[in-house]
Amino acid sequence: MGNMPLIVKFCGIRRPEDVEMVNRYQPDMAGFILVPGRKRYVPAEKVRILREKLDPAIQVVGVFVDEDISVVRNLLSSGIIDVAQLHGNEPEDYIRSLQESTGKKVMKAIGIRGDEDIRKAEMSPADLVLLDTPGGGTGSVFDWDLIKQVRRPYLLAGGLHSGNVGEAIEKLHPYGVDVSSGIETDGIKDETKMCAFMAQIRKEI
Repeated sequence: MGNMPLIVKFCGIRRPEDVEMVNRYQPDMAGFILVPGRKRYVPAEKVRILREKLDPAIQVVGVFVDEDISVVRNLLSSGIIDVAQLHGNEPEDYIRSLQESTGKKVMKAIGIRGDEDIRKAEMSPADLVLLDTPGGGTGSVFDWDLIKQVRRPYLLAGGLHSGNVGEAIEKLHPYGVDVSSGIETDGIKDETKMCAFMAQIRKEI
């Protein structure tokens, strides 16, 4: 990475204790899953409350799957979230409409299976793209060789943890990394794992 900063996102934040840990380890972004039925789901009102405890230097990312655009727009416009991360089949018009109506950043997550997904990532009008294991939230790593030729900056997700994030940074030089299950034990955020993950990041940059 040279002297370029590496963006770090901790995702799946749910509890006040999680926010306290996030404040201690200072990732650039904290992600909240606003998808009912998902195991790390947090309703919008709780995100608002947790945000009040979060260091204001840390950007709040709301994660959605094919949500009604008005819901996402309202959460961005009201300042409950700073960035919308889209994990569904949201079309390009949906992304552009959010950008234009709110002036906020939109991140599009793309599950990587092959060249067609790489093309989608390259062409997306989103401000940021997140390259992930298909399905997202699986805790599994995809084949990193598939994305070696990606030209635009991206965040890397999918099965990252303290044992492999150093290799990922060295091999791929991503713009950022996104971790959730890799900083958990039995589905709960684990401070020891958070600390180990950030230690690897600091070593690599």
